[in-house]
Amino acid sequence: MPSTPDRRSPQGRSDRAAALREQARAERHRRLRFTLIVGIVVAMVIAGLTIAALSTSGGPPRSTAPEAGIPATPMKTASGRTTEPPWAAPSDASARVAAAGLRMLGEEGQVEHIHTHLDVIVNGKPVTVPGNIGIDRNAKLISPLHTHAENGVIHVESPVKAVFTLGQFMTEWDVALTQDSIGGLKADSANEFHAYVNGKERPGNPAAIELRDHDEIALIYGPAGLKVDVPSSFDWPKKAK
Repeated sequence: MPSTPDRRSPQGRSDRAAALREQARAERHRRLRFTLIVGIVVAMVIAGLTIAALSTSGGPPRSTAPEAGIPATPMKTASGRTTEPPWAAPSDASARVAAAGLRMLGEEGQVEHIHTHLDVIVNGKPVTVPGNIGIDRNAKLISPLHTHAENGVIHVESPVKAVFTLGQFMTEWDVALTQDSIGGLKADSANEFHAYVNGKERPGNPAAIELRDHDEIALIYGPAGLKVDVPSSFDWPKKAK
């Protein structure tokens, strides 16, 4: 029958130390496996929550891409003519697009493709929003923000997802827009100026209004008390949908 080493002997102490070292290694490996498993589970949970958030919001948020000619911060002011209507499409389209902080494109973008309708009503009468705003026909260039026809439809056709504002469009149109004025028409004791989106009044500077798909924007100026039917929607033709 083999004898058991005496723990007090050198051999016994050596065997005991080896056993403790093996036990410590096993414990370290167990903790490492546990940490890795927890990390994987946490990563999977975060990925699942991100996918769920994107699916409920309709996709990634609209961003900006300066390299594509879209400013990091969309213009929330508008510079341009301070005259009374009518306001024709400017002849220097490329210069006005640059003033709006945008870059001309060789063709219409297809990543961001939406349409917004703009009504401008002065003293109870509609003001024409001309076609060819943001289009340089001689150079065969086009802004990601432009009009084609005299129907008030603003086209956003950008090569990247981005935010565009009414201030950028009005700058391209070369018509000044502030909280209390449009062009050379300024609110005073006798006249009022209001902005509406989908029939609801929008306080603050209307230049900051974001252009969103199938929104109806109305800029209305006229004598205080003048009754005006504020448009709340637009009858979108199929080709613009």
